[in-house]
Amino acid sequence: MQIFAELIHRLDQSTKTGDKLEALAWFFKHASATDSVWVIAIFSHRRPKRQVSTKQLQTWCQEKAGIPDWLFEESYQAVGDLAETIALLLPSAKGTHSQSLTEWIDWLQDMGKDEEEVKKTKITAAWDQFTSLERFVFNKLITGGFRIGVSQNLLIQALASHSGLSQAQVAHRLMGNWDPQKISLQELLYPDDQGEDQSKPYPFFLAHPIEASFQDQFSISEWLAEWKWDGIRGQLIRRGQQSFIWSRGEELVNEKFPEILEFLEFFPDGMVLDGEILAFQDDVPLPFSILQTRITRKTLSKKILADAPVGFIAFDLLEWEGKDLRDEPLSHRKALLEELVKSVNHPRLKLSETLAFNSWEELTQVRENARELQTEGLMLKKKDSPYETGRKRGAWWKWKIDPMHIDGVLIYAQKGHGRRADLFTDYTFGLWDGQVLVSFAKAYSGLTDKEIREVDAYVKKNTKEKFGPVRTVTPGLVFEIAFEGIQASPRHKSGVALRFPRIARWRKDKTIEQANQLADLKALLP
Repeated sequence: MQIFAELIHRLDQSTKTGDKLEALAWFFKHASATDSVWVIAIFSHRRPKRQVSTKQLQTWCQEKAGIPDWLFEESYQAVGDLAETIALLLPSAKGTHSQSLTEWIDWLQDMGKDEEEVKKTKITAAWDQFTSLERFVFNKLITGGFRIGVSQNLLIQALASHSGLSQAQVAHRLMGNWDPQKISLQELLYPDDQGEDQSKPYPFFLAHPIEASFQDQFSISEWLAEWKWDGIRGQLIRRGQQSFIWSRGEELVNEKFPEILEFLEFFPDGMVLDGEILAFQDDVPLPFSILQTRITRKTLSKKILADAPVGFIAFDLLEWEGKDLRDEPLSHRKALLEELVKSVNHPRLKLSETLAFNSWEELTQVRENARELQTEGLMLKKKDSPYETGRKRGAWWKWKIDPMHIDGVLIYAQKGHGRRADLFTDYTFGLWDGQVLVSFAKAYSGLTDKEIREVDAYVKKNTKEKFGPVRTVTPGLVFEIAFEGIQASPRHKSGVALRFPRIARWRKDKTIEQANQLADLKALLP
């Protein structure tokens, strides 16, 4: 546990990739194999199941520290992280411990069936054995969400260096439905191929946003173009007479898409497709918001299935007849895919067709139709490219349509988390509806550090009311809000919901009276 706590401390002390890789290398060198498996699991979003609620942790901390609700809340707002707040407020430790990370996680998992009073006794006794840093880490194991800048790619780099495997091999080994409580480090990184999980997907190949100089660098004959579909990226797998649907977030989602499982029965064994799960009606893609109604439901009613029927648009073939095709040229994989889709001939399975164009100018005109077709823009892929791992620059590019924009007024603000816990960084914006500002979007990205400090100073000087962590702000600042899509929504006060809203720029050249009307936003509805 001490080694894990030191790792978290080192990772949190620097934003440099080299420092983080060095810290991970140090950990894997000194930690036990079982602790290494848990660290891999934690940083690849396979966290231990939560056995204690955050409210219970807060209550037990307040009782142990002897502090009232208001003082805890003020402390929480100042620190910005619940686990850290509790670690700082607790009295000094009374003892020490010698248990490993794995032993503490097993101990936490075993308390699942305990009564609340028993859990309280165990947790408060554990707090008394930890240093302040270990308490923070222990609390994080319970609450989840280590925000220390360790991406999946960074973890893969560190493990590749430690294990001697290639990054592509490590990325593939970490995919799938493995359980950190049931697998050893040897089994995870050096599996027996004969016993490898039949459901295991391949690491997804991700595209970079297109660069301004792209058309000047490459010949048009090298590339093919497809629509960039606005759905859920997924892999369909058929192996061992079984079917599997994996999302890009490495979640097995079979139960959410029974229609896709139905046509997967028609596929031969040894096949993996890459593509997009979309809601369709009469062969026309529906807005992403329709698909979302299925993602958030634990059970799918007949009404949900009828209102949001789904299909799969396939754009790559990664495995065929049990053979890994990822090193084959894209043109070859696409040819095999086209034949496969034709042979299955199912209405819910569609091919992402290659778009015809003879010049970059012509393709630019094609892109203008993207929003009407419920797509996000275009994908450009090199015809001879292999299917790589992760986000690699060069072979696949995404050319998204230009976002929509509207000018709104800052009306609410809330403090951020972590390094920005003392700054107001989360904002709510309003548009004019007559003489009243109506909230329409929240955003927390798009400003520079200098601009964030300026807005923070304005919020602190112009706070009208406090509602818990939220501050009502005297209207005075105008911001241009960019967003990818818009949909009518009775759940929102404005009557609309925006897709991926973010701050495009601070409109210091505009007064609040010059901000847009709500009617201007509704005019953008499809």
